[in-house]
Amino acid sequence: MFPYQVEKKIELLENNVHIWSTNLKLSSGQIEELSTILSPDEKERANKFYFERDKNRFIIARGTLRKILSHYLNIKPKKLQFTYSDRGKPYLTNTAILFNLSHSQDLALYAITKINLIGIDLEYIRPMNDAKNLAKRFFSIREYNLMSQLPPQKQQETFFKIWTCKEAYLKATGDGLAGNLEKVEICVTPEKPVEFFSINGDIEEASHWYLYQFIPQPNYIAAVVVAEKNQKLSFWQINNTDIVF
Repeated sequence: MFPYQVEKKIELLENNVHIWSTNLKLSSGQIEELSTILSPDEKERANKFYFERDKNRFIIARGTLRKILSHYLNIKPKKLQFTYSDRGKPYLTNTAILFNLSHSQDLALYAITKINLIGIDLEYIRPMNDAKNLAKRFFSIREYNLMSQLPPQKQQETFFKIWTCKEAYLKATGDGLAGNLEKVEICVTPEKPVEFFSINGDIEEASHWYLYQFIPQPNYIAAVVVAEKNQKLSFWQINNTDIVF
């Protein structure tokens, strides 16, 4: 679970990673307030969602992102201007701050850092009848064999452990799922935290990346990846649309 912290001032140093969480269920008035700070292209994206629930989740997630970043940059949320990579990853120009976000069901996570590439992935743990088939398709042979030897319940848990780590890395590099999940190999053993075994078959390359996995809420699992070792993580929560210090 996220520890509750109270601080008068948040300072983001070069070896810091700040992870924020927020609930994606808000009142209609709060959703409307957040929609007013979105850019025209964000509003256009929101209106393309077929279900109102998904539209509202997008508005809350992007509006909250703007509020978080505005705190670090000391500018109004509405004035933030994002640029996008070829695969749609948002960036801010003329600042050292890098960020990434992920949401699943009613929870959203945000990872903020300086200088280093960063990616975060969040998954709601749910029954998956095709977990083994997906693992066979997207995981390495070593990962698939490990998962196959486990009891069914452990297979589900291990699938999400491996998946979130892989996707967080591919989000950090900006490749997304097109970056080939099987090229990122995760070492999962009961006696120690997850870690990279190799990236593109290179064990040395894997040693340069920081990987941390955590449980933000019951029935969720998340992973954050940073392109530098020796990171210090801090966790923060947002109540409604207000940043809690």
